[in-house]
Amino acid sequence: MSRANIVQLVEGWVEDIIQGSELELVEVEYVKEPSGWVLRVFLDKPTGVDLEDCRGVSEILDKKLDEEDPIPGSYSLEVSSPGLERPLKKLRDYERFTGRAVLIRTYQGLHGRKRFNGILRGLREQVVLLEWEGEIIEIPLELIAKANLAMEF
Repeated sequence: MSRANIVQLVEGWVEDIIQGSELELVEVEYVKEPSGWVLRVFLDKPTGVDLEDCRGVSEILDKKLDEEDPIPGSYSLEVSSPGLERPLKKLRDYERFTGRAVLIRTYQGLHGRKRFNGILRGLREQVVLLEWEGEIIEIPLELIAKANLAMEF
């Protein structure tokens, strides 16, 4: 099974596990690291994810992974919060975090650069609105390679 298929399968299982709770699936990663393969599940909720949230989802998901056995070989399962610099993955993330500082990286240059630090001003259709250097710029979603909340001091 390909990495993309494993991620998609696990995303579906996690969505089933957290259905009806305040928890939100942010991202699933299946990556090779120096220590071996790691399956990471990032969760969030409005009041912040705690250890019990992570433990509960981890226990249920671990049982499901053991039953279905979709991943050949050994791997580590990690269930955690996405942290303070949470990635923006879904359309609703760009709306939910309007007014927050963000870091956006693009696949190709816009305004002479590929990296933007600014204030998220929302989403209009498939375009992210970003306050950057005193003006509002538009960044098409398809050009965004990576977007994260930025630390505010």
